[in-house]
Amino acid sequence: MFKHYFELIEGIAIWPIISLTIFFVFFICVTLWAFSVRKDYIKEMEELPLDDSELKDINAQNV
Repeated sequence: MFKHYFELIEGIAIWPIISLTIFFVFFICVTLWAFSVRKDYIKEMEELPLDDSELKDINAQNV
C-alpha cells in the first residue's frame, strides 16, 4: 500500500542511505569510545548501583 506512495516522492532513495550512514557513524563512535574509556571509570560505573555511600550521607544529614 505505502509502496505506491513512496514511488511518487522524488528523492526518496537518499533517505535510507542517510539513515544507514548515521547509524554506521554512531556505531563506530560508540565502539571507539568503549575501547578507549579508562578501566577505572568502567569499574566505578559498575559499582554505582550497589554503592550506598550517598545513602549514608543523606541519612547522616537527616539525623
